Amino acid sequence: MKVLILGGTGSIGTAVTQELVQNGHTVIGLSRSVASDQKLLQLGATPHRGDLRDPEHWSHLVAELDGLIQLATTFGTDMAKVDTRVMGAIQAQASTRQIALRLLYTGGCWLYGATGDSVANETRPLRPIAPFAWMAKNGQTLSSAAQISAAVIHPAMVYHQDGGVFTRFIQQARAGVPIEVWGSIATRWPLVHREDLAVAYRLLLENHDLTGAFNISAERSVRVADIVTEIARRHQHQAGYIVRRLKHVIAEHGNWAEGPTLDQQMSAQKIRRLCGWQPRHLEFQNAVF
Repeated sequence: MKVLILGGTGSIGTAVTQELVQNGHTVIGLSRSVASDQKLLQLGATPHRGDLRDPEHWSHLVAELDGLIQLATTFGTDMAKVDTRVMGAIQAQASTRQIALRLLYTGGCWLYGATGDSVANETRPLRPIAPFAWMAKNGQTLSSAAQISAAVIHPAMVYHQDGGVFTRFIQQARAGVPIEVWGSIATRWPLVHREDLAVAYRLLLENHDLTGAFNISAERSVRVADIVTEIARRHQHQAGYIVRRLKHVIAEHGNWAEGPTLDQQMSAQKIRRLCGWQPRHLEFQNAVF
């Protein structure tokens, strides 16, 4: 398949690009710098110079694609506006196609809100935290768009050999300062390794007719206490931890900081059943990070 990836050099996008190339797909990555060009070329992809904020200058590629994967966001105050504009441009281009465009849109576990003792599957109503409500809306719009076969992917909290969602904890452990926990040490996170997530993207790309939402989690819930304990053990960290309340982290980091405080459990039985997805990293304690 010929695939355009938006965000192909990001934390998740790098792994997805590599997974697709290694499995024989032709990958084009949107790039706006020489450094990104070089990274895409090293991964075996073809860079296409363009800016996410200006889809009119690259959305014409939709006519020649088999698939498109959206993994990009500006992470700024304009991220809702930019994503909506990008998805609108893609829908406009796709509407004239004879064969539906396979499109994978990235949501996330935070779109479910706190689940507590219940386990979120794809039938659970979305209750996104405020900064990402636009993501839920755009995903729903794509699901009914003309000439688009859309799957909305909700990754769990993503970790990898460079840290990922564990990065802040690792940095604090290495610095010998108390590890900072947001919300509560008893909070539960669903987890997935970046490599396993990349395989899920590939499988859903290749299964063109599978639409709707798909949760991707290898571990449905892991307590933050267990993550902090494991990181402290690996780094011989003895400075303990401190808990910072939600209002304090939001005041310092912005409303998105509510995400890591959500107590969540999430099931991925749907993609396991329909695509045969079998993650290799079943326990984070056994992974390299």
